[in-house]
Amino acid sequence: MGAARVTFLLLALMVSACASGPPKHLNDGCAIFREKDDWYEYANDSFKRWGVPVHVQLAIIHQESRFRSKAKAPEDTLLGFIPWGRVSSAYGYAQVLDSTWETYKRATGNSGADRDDFEDITDFIGWYGNTSYRRLGISKWDAYNQYLAYHEGQGGWKRKTYKRKPWLIKVARKVERRAAMYRAQLARCKDDLDSGWSLWPF
Repeated sequence: MGAARVTFLLLALMVSACASGPPKHLNDGCAIFREKDDWYEYANDSFKRWGVPVHVQLAIIHQESRFRSKAKAPEDTLLGFIPWGRVSSAYGYAQVLDSTWETYKRATGNSGADRDDFEDITDFIGWYGNTSYRRLGISKWDAYNQYLAYHEGQGGWKRKTYKRKPWLIKVARKVERRAAMYRAQLARCKDDLDSGWSLWPF
């Protein structure tokens, strides 16, 4: 009986580890939701609440963390080699700063939200994109400008700080292309996703 319990616990831990890791096929929106079968519900709930489409949410998360739940900002160094803390407080699936996360929690009343929880982060991206739409007039379907406002902050986007960062323009175009790719892929499996089918096999 003891051995059976140990085996069960080990299997449970293995399943849990697999569930918390990033999806295996990051370039296929349908495959992401096949593997993470509750993620579509979360992303779609965010879309229904805030209006930021699922493919834009996925493209932003991919750019920020490659779907790693506990991603952190890179470490800073002193003199090029002495560890000197993190360059920012960015953390989680969408690399959200501490201050921005606190603003989100206060604004939505989602006081228990965590940046390493996919349900919470899709809601956050929807909320932020909706705020960018209301304050700046950026279409919720415009992955390029939504990402620029996400990266630079809404004040930075308004001041056009991104124009001094050619590298960021390139990254935003990458996000735009990836969003378009995810959109085309999800159009092919949307009926199955909406019906709640698991879409197996891969």
